[in-house]
Amino acid sequence: MHPTAARLARRLRERGLQIDVRTLTDSARTARLAAAALGVEVGQIVKSLLFLCQDEPVMVLCAGDRRVDVVRLGLSPAPADRVRVITGFSIGGVPPLGHDVELPTTIDESLRRFEVVWAAAGTPHDVFAIDAQSLIKAIPGARVMNIS
Repeated sequence: MHPTAARLARRLRERGLQIDVRTLTDSARTARLAAAALGVEVGQIVKSLLFLCQDEPVMVLCAGDRRVDVVRLGLSPAPADRVRVITGFSIGGVPPLGHDVELPTTIDESLRRFEVVWAAAGTPHDVFAIDAQSLIKAIPGARVMNIS
């Protein structure tokens, strides 16, 4: 297992979540690539996106088949270098939780359509499955809402 994925798995275990990291031979850098590699619906892929709201970081967990309405939510995409510094992970491998710092998080309510969702496990090749409700419960204080 890649050391970054192992670090994430350890952090999630400390939160009471047991995950099985799956390493894909093809990149899972985009939701479409990940869904194709896993044989699941694009919507089951959790996009972990870092935005800024008045220069403060906000994590948005978005279903792979949805887009974040940045204008309505008052957000702007965080530059790649800030994503790495703030989360501890590079774009394409940012997990939904287990970052270097706790982040205010907004969760796309449409993820509830699925029993199981898939998320990045720290690298563009590593992913993990998790029950959608368990993911939501694992992020205390997260806002679950329509993000489109």
